[in-house]
Amino acid sequence: MEQPVISLGKASASLGSRPVLRGIDLTVGHGEVVALLGANGSGKSTAVRAIVGQIPLTGGELELFGTPRSRFRDWARIGYVPQRTTAASGVPATVREVVAAGRLARTKLGRQRKADKEAVQRALELVGMADRAKDSVNNLSGGQHQRVLIARALATGPELLILDEPMAGVDHESQQVLADTLREQVSAGATVLLVLHELGPLEPLIDRAVVLRDGCVVHDGPPPQALGQHALPGHDHVHPHAGETAESIRTGLLT
Repeated sequence: MEQPVISLGKASASLGSRPVLRGIDLTVGHGEVVALLGANGSGKSTAVRAIVGQIPLTGGELELFGTPRSRFRDWARIGYVPQRTTAASGVPATVREVVAAGRLARTKLGRQRKADKEAVQRALELVGMADRAKDSVNNLSGGQHQRVLIARALATGPELLILDEPMAGVDHESQQVLADTLREQVSAGATVLLVLHELGPLEPLIDRAVVLRDGCVVHDGPPPQALGQHALPGHDHVHPHAGETAESIRTGLLT
């Protein structure tokens, strides 16, 4: 059988002295789109940061593409978009320069080849930012900045995309662009792990939902639309504006 793209077994992690992940199991297969859901503080971002090596595991095992994390070196196969904290990075760089940084894992001695330039241009076009390539990233809106971060992740041609709250604070137009971009990547065979606050336009893409509570997996199975319901087992966090319509419930409860 084909090895999972991501395999976490009995994984634990702490922030300082505080345990955050408490022995979770998580697998993501080739071509799957998995949404990681849960209330604030449930461990979602810690899980993805552990997967990409930003936070060490205190227990358990992690494999990427069938290789133990300690021996994994092929980071060009993975595109990671962390949580966006501000609309501008504060770095005096152009849109193209930021996206080109995504090719570093594939360049030699920092020299861009023709293939690198073409990959950067293609990534910019995918997210609808080719016309802003020469602009400073400090002049972008929040949604445009998020598109640039996703283009940076796409520039390496990753097989696995990991996105932490890609829709947070993003305008509706940019949300739709990002959803269309991910749909194209999935159609081409990419595997995607998403941390989401609201499903929004990404809902039709999701194959599986994993809900965390207090650092434990309390649901791993079909997403809510497949179950014909609006909340998932074990998920009791209520969005303050959830209420009267099915859409508001569906997008509000899955935080």
